[in-house]
Amino acid sequence: MELLEPISKVHDEGRQGEAYAPFVQDGNMYQKKFYIESYGCQMNFSDSEIVASILQGEGFGATRNYQEADLVLLNTCSIREKAEQTIRKRLTEFRKVKEAKPGMLVGVLGCMAERLKAKLLEEEKLVDMVVGPDAYRSLPGLIEEAETGQKSVNVQLSRDETYADISPVRLESNGVTAFISIMRGCNNMCSFCVVPFTRGRERSRDAYSIVAEAKDLFARGFKEVTLLGQNVDSYYWVKPPSPKGGQESQHTTQLINSNSNLGDVVNFATLLEMVAQIHSDLRVRFSTSHPKDITEDVLRTMAKYENICKYIHLPVQSGSSRILQLMNRTYTREWYMAKVDQIKAIMPDCGLSSDVISGFCTETEEDHAATLSIMCYSRYDMSYMFFYSERPGTLAERRYDDDIPLDVKKRRLQEIVELQGVLSVESNRRDIGKTFKVLIEGNSKRSDNDWMGRSTQNKVIVFPKADYDLNKGDYVWVKVSDSTQATLLGEIAV
Repeated sequence: MELLEPISKVHDEGRQGEAYAPFVQDGNMYQKKFYIESYGCQMNFSDSEIVASILQGEGFGATRNYQEADLVLLNTCSIREKAEQTIRKRLTEFRKVKEAKPGMLVGVLGCMAERLKAKLLEEEKLVDMVVGPDAYRSLPGLIEEAETGQKSVNVQLSRDETYADISPVRLESNGVTAFISIMRGCNNMCSFCVVPFTRGRERSRDAYSIVAEAKDLFARGFKEVTLLGQNVDSYYWVKPPSPKGGQESQHTTQLINSNSNLGDVVNFATLLEMVAQIHSDLRVRFSTSHPKDITEDVLRTMAKYENICKYIHLPVQSGSSRILQLMNRTYTREWYMAKVDQIKAIMPDCGLSSDVISGFCTETEEDHAATLSIMCYSRYDMSYMFFYSERPGTLAERRYDDDIPLDVKKRRLQEIVELQGVLSVESNRRDIGKTFKVLIEGNSKRSDNDWMGRSTQNKVIVFPKADYDLNKGDYVWVKVSDSTQATLLGEIAV
């Protein structure tokens, strides 16, 4: 169970700081090499795939050894204080290598770029380049500028950049699951979150380019795609009056004709259906939802298609309507509970997870008790839990005092963690004796004699391979026989 600081997207702790060599099987000879490390949420890892594609087009090949790289990049997160400390430490290490290899360029990408560009470039002199999340197309020019000894910067936010035409290089993929970015930015001004200031306003990607990417992934053997956005439920794309000329026009026309029942607007429910219709063997997930935006149409589309996974990450943040108002979450406790009721009425088997913050500004013991009670009401399968830590540049920093003592925050967090532990155990015990369709993602971490996969509810299931002729990427029915707090254990159902 993870203890995190406030974020709007879930961080996979096992992937923080991962470096990738996406072209391991690429036979091309590259004169220059790049190294990239990614931190933060899945959107950052997805962005690194876009950057890798751009750099490959400029003749750069990837390496996992930063000491041999001509270009070293850190794709950063500005949401968590710990991540910033880690990145500064890494930049100091890179600077030492750069002293022995003066031609090496070091750059910072992503969410830290705008806020810390002056410090990183001029005061601490740790980097040669600073590039914001909407400026990756300008990387070739910025690299060329930096190679002359100039400090290069582009942190301008965009109202229309979606990188829809760039085919991402899949980084360290298991060959089974992949992420597709469907939109960028965020219009929700949650007072604790810095994302709207680092990633800009919402803009949705061309629906047909999303479908084309999903089709391509399925054709290459991928069996599951996760549609990514800061708030996927607010996806909203308006079909252009006429496609552009050339080959791209014909491809777009074919996609439009294959979905001729569509109107001029594609919302998230429609997009989900478009992707689900690619093939029944292609599973579809999405992340993350804002409670105020997930509509009944989305829920009924999920229920309609077996291959749309029955799992929703629905961050609550607090169970107190007063605190929710201070957080600018735009819903009340009662409204959230009604949304949970609606989900369970339409999909009784739907898995549910959440984000929970303890110790937000002015939080009382009564507010804290309300959070515990809404957790019990919602019966989350799991949660990402963290105590409030004020982040520079947020509305909360400007409006409120961070007035809850640290020891109180930690004590309340511990109570939240213990309660979620009980809820997770109860959730997994309810699955004992049930049989689930599992997509095999690979070997279990503990034993090559066991498979690991996930159910439609996003629960990890581990089971013996036995003598069955199965491979990674296959579907198999597994009967659950036991469980831990985090994992279901089972056997292949005959």
